[in-house]
Amino acid sequence: MDFGKLAKIKDPKDGIEKLFSIKSPTPKLQHALEIATKYHEGQYRKSGEPYIVHPICVACIVANYGGDDSMVCAALLHDVVEDTDYSIESVEKNFGKDVANLVDALTKISEVRKEELQTKASEKIIITALTFRKMLVAAVKDPRALVVKISDRLHNMLTLDALPEAKQKSISEETLVVYAPIAHRLGISSIKNELEDRGFYYLFPQEYQKIKKFLEQNNQPFSLRLHQFTEKIQSLLLKNGFIEGDFKIENRVKRPYSIYLKMQRKGVDIDEILDLLAVRIIVSDVLQCYRVLGIIHSYFKPIMSRFKDYIALPKENGYQTIHTTIFNESLVHEIQIRTFDMHISAQFGVAAHWKYKSGALPPNMDWLNNFEYQNNSIEEFYELAKNDLYQEDIVVFSPAGDTYTLPVGAVALDFAYAIHSQVGDAAFKAYVNNQKASLLQVLKSGDIVRIITSKTALPKYAWIDEVKTSRAKSRLKTQRQNRIRDIEKKSAINILAGIFNKRPRTFERFLSIKGIATQGLWKVMRDKNFFYETIFTIKQILMKNSGFFARLRLNIIKVKSLRLERFIAYTTKNVQEAIYDCCCHPKYGDEILGVYVNQSVVVHHRLCEKLYEEITKESPMVFVEWIQDALPSFKVVAALEDKKGSIVRFLHTFSENHCNIIGLNYMAYKNQFSVNCEVIFEIDKKEVKNIKDILLNQYKIVEFKSMQDAYKNEGA
Repeated sequence: MDFGKLAKIKDPKDGIEKLFSIKSPTPKLQHALEIATKYHEGQYRKSGEPYIVHPICVACIVANYGGDDSMVCAALLHDVVEDTDYSIESVEKNFGKDVANLVDALTKISEVRKEELQTKASEKIIITALTFRKMLVAAVKDPRALVVKISDRLHNMLTLDALPEAKQKSISEETLVVYAPIAHRLGISSIKNELEDRGFYYLFPQEYQKIKKFLEQNNQPFSLRLHQFTEKIQSLLLKNGFIEGDFKIENRVKRPYSIYLKMQRKGVDIDEILDLLAVRIIVSDVLQCYRVLGIIHSYFKPIMSRFKDYIALPKENGYQTIHTTIFNESLVHEIQIRTFDMHISAQFGVAAHWKYKSGALPPNMDWLNNFEYQNNSIEEFYELAKNDLYQEDIVVFSPAGDTYTLPVGAVALDFAYAIHSQVGDAAFKAYVNNQKASLLQVLKSGDIVRIITSKTALPKYAWIDEVKTSRAKSRLKTQRQNRIRDIEKKSAINILAGIFNKRPRTFERFLSIKGIATQGLWKVMRDKNFFYETIFTIKQILMKNSGFFARLRLNIIKVKSLRLERFIAYTTKNVQEAIYDCCCHPKYGDEILGVYVNQSVVVHHRLCEKLYEEITKESPMVFVEWIQDALPSFKVVAALEDKKGSIVRFLHTFSENHCNIIGLNYMAYKNQFSVNCEVIFEIDKKEVKNIKDILLNQYKIVEFKSMQDAYKNEGA
């Protein structure tokens, strides 16, 4: 389909003529067209043409991609329910449940309910994410909805000129992060490519024009090179037994958005990209593909690091093609080899199996059922789903030869979770290509991976930033939440038992007997009001069942709030100071707990393994939290001359610039020529840039970073 011509349709009659040239005008389609025309009457698009042109053009795209009558009817009616008084019940009555379900799935989200906006993310992201979730959840029941939806977005992108610049950018951004990836997953490369290039044009106009200008300036030499190379390939195939007509050769220059992405990934300029030119050879069957490959590799030098066989190991979206990159007279060309069926499938994806009954592989739609994270916050859902939808894939093997598709950068633990969530949870060690490997080893396409499980495997929640798949991230997050809940519950019992001078284990049984649900006591560590309410409730129960002197003792129990440098401790104990142990040293804002030792509160990160040992031993504990206005802290490592006085001068720089030094380490970094001195300090946010500039000007700084970074040393 010529999308450029479709974009120029402004008259409904032209649109109807185009539609019925693609799809036979059945009574059902004609009725849908009549309803859409009637209810959109008097409505106009921003560009001025009658609104009905839009649904007709969307129906043309859907029909072109093999949509059945229900899909084309849904395309015609997709805005009627939202924008007019024609109800979804009327759609079902007149066109059946199939069309009604599709129209319902396609209805745009025009309002965001207040309860869905209880989030720190921007409203723009939330609206996009809600649209995204609605589409994907609806598509689990009926993937056809996605084809209609991306066709709707494609026509919007074809006619985006009429909108203000801000709206153009907003819609283009959403197109690149939501709609193009879905088209990619459905295997419909022709729609994906158009969405990407149109989105790129509006979102990055300067970069687009730079690439376009380069391609236009080099159009003639590129065309000449491609023509000469195509003739060379054709001659080569004919000499080696192929008959003219049994194969087809196409050539192309890389698309603007694809060029831009490669420039960003590689950090190169456009003239440094090697595979701008590509030739595609299309043959009748799979054996001929490998025969062509043999001829190409025997005549040209291949770059083997760039060889990919997606016929033997197809992509999850059904894409099958052999990719090889070769040298031809000091120029680099990419060559793609596929069958005619594979070619149709690559262009039309899932639609190829409706329209052409293609014998190629259909896209794997299991990804729609793999959303184990639908109960997360909308931002988390959005980020995880985006991560799953549009990544370059690798294929790895189990020892039995089963294939698993994972994103580039996936580690052995991702593979374990791809097998089964229980395998990931119990993963103990890994073997990659029969060599013992870490569970965090990055995998390559073709690796054979074996996972050893153990019932005693430690939780791995600290690795959440190392894994790539949403399944692994979701499971590690759940692991972490469960671990924290367990720690918080046990800590709450320890703290409450200490306040009332009881043994924790005995005290827990007492609370259960008195009807206080211990499972919910973790809230004590999250909510000071609940903490005080729980103390009051327990006190009342104890008072009711105690004698006179016991009640006197209970009456004098009072929780004090004590300010200890950067912390506030809530306790009945006498506390003189807050200190850190050497095990974890939490950063400002981390989740913390306090252990009471010799009139001091030892502050630990909640996931510290040493803390867990203290909790298990029923050590006395204190409710502790950060002071909200505490100064931010930073770490700096400087390479100082190994001579007398250098460290003193370095530290004096901090003191004269109003920094509060809270940590110092230099012995561990000493070498023959210099001393690497590490200082952790606090300073007002407004002064950070100033002290950083001073340090960079006066010393050789190895590292300077905020200590508010995500906690990296959790127990695993």
